[in-house]
Amino acid sequence: MKLKDILSGQLNAAAWEQKGYELPKFDIKALRERTYKEPTWVHFGGGNIFRAFPAAILNDALNTGQYDRGVIVAETFDFEVIDKAYQPYDNLSLYVALRSDGNIEKKVIASVTEALKADYQFQDWQRLVDIFRQPSLQMISFTITEKGYSYNDADLARGLKPVFALGKVTALLYERYQAGQLPLTIQSMDNCSHNGDKVRQGVMAYAERWAKDGLVEEGFLSYLKDETKVTFPWSMIDKITPRPHEKVKELLQQDGFEDNNYIETERHTFTAPFVNAEEVQYLVIEDNYTNGRPPLHLGGALYTTRETVDKVETMKVTTCLNPLHTAMSIYGCMLGYTLISAEMQDDDLRAFIQKIGYMEAMPVVTDPGVLNPYEFIGAVINKRLPNPFMPDAPQRIAMDTSQKLPIRFGETIKKYIARGLDMKNLVLIPLTLAGYARYLKGLKDDLTPFEPSPDPMLQELQQIVSPLEVGRQNQDFSCLKQLYSRKDVFGLDLYQAGLGEQIEDYVKELFAGAGAVRKTLHKYVAQR
Repeated sequence: MKLKDILSGQLNAAAWEQKGYELPKFDIKALRERTYKEPTWVHFGGGNIFRAFPAAILNDALNTGQYDRGVIVAETFDFEVIDKAYQPYDNLSLYVALRSDGNIEKKVIASVTEALKADYQFQDWQRLVDIFRQPSLQMISFTITEKGYSYNDADLARGLKPVFALGKVTALLYERYQAGQLPLTIQSMDNCSHNGDKVRQGVMAYAERWAKDGLVEEGFLSYLKDETKVTFPWSMIDKITPRPHEKVKELLQQDGFEDNNYIETERHTFTAPFVNAEEVQYLVIEDNYTNGRPPLHLGGALYTTRETVDKVETMKVTTCLNPLHTAMSIYGCMLGYTLISAEMQDDDLRAFIQKIGYMEAMPVVTDPGVLNPYEFIGAVINKRLPNPFMPDAPQRIAMDTSQKLPIRFGETIKKYIARGLDMKNLVLIPLTLAGYARYLKGLKDDLTPFEPSPDPMLQELQQIVSPLEVGRQNQDFSCLKQLYSRKDVFGLDLYQAGLGEQIEDYVKELFAGAGAVRKTLHKYVAQR
């Protein structure tokens, strides 16, 4: 069983389906011919998240028979991905959904019709120019990570042949402008807040510099600013797509699926002909398109307003996912865990995050309407975090904690204050913040050392708590005032918020000695 069999005429469909593989229900060759002549969607970033999510939901939409255009992927960073993960397999891939019950679902993804290298040194560049000059093109999108939206003065000064991704995209947009100011929507699908604004900022930086240098006419700037022609919608995307998993490879081998080799490029991209990801996924998109759009709602995407996208994002990062991650990472490191899925087997930790979400954060969440906050948390606690295929570690999630606390917990506390809610209802969120002081000491609950995760403020904050010692009796905890009044760390002065003394009391319990972390956690989770 090989992916190339599907288009070679050697496909034994019954054998694939007997082993649980879902094959495309559409004519792949006809799809490619139509898309080549009249492309509608180009996606920048050919990594695992693209194949497991945007390409997969388009595949589902195509399977309905209600749409007949594929997606063209363009890689801006690691061209070996095209050479090694796309071309040898006829641009087909296998999507493996990793279920929390330990089972997998297998689906052949055939929605990608072309895979191109987005750089001037390759012939593919001219193909991209031709595509951008086509009136049929509706949308370009991105999964290049937030770092992919970066630019600098040196790249801006390179003129119409920049190196960075958004510079290349801007050059292609200029081609579309010259072809008749054709309409287009520029859609970020990266996991960062207000992502459309980040794309717009980068594109405009290049365009304005080029106009200043006389390389493009002022009309190009007007075109990019005209929302009847060009839009930059927001989206919220959420799906964990880890590196190819060893257990998945073994399961595919047992099936007789031969395309299970690992691929590591010189730029250390880890991929494979198959891509594995969690079963739960969310893609909420601002419905602001100028030239029509692919019907991704047929595959599960939700189209809505910008305001609603913002509400969904806020719900996720301040209530239903990110705070739970941070709370369990702080305590997980101190309790010696190295896997999030293992933490979810710990009754104290599971109840800890469940009560933070449902009991303490939920009273101030704004229901976005398109996704139910209670159901979202339910999926997090019952499906996502316990998933044995997800090799995520509390140590990874604890990276840059000082940068995350203001949003993940500070915003909830501010809403309690703004709405006049009783601060006595906050027990486990203050316990999380108290745990941060104990975490900064780099000692597990059994008093063996651990290395706190990288954080730009780590040494500064460790210095603040340096006078404190775990297990020392009658010590002075006055240094905590300096820590918990830091608005840059917590989003507000926790003493002014009425929580400082409460947090101090928790810290004292956490510092009592060996076993104090477990004892304190169990005590307050049970009380709550």
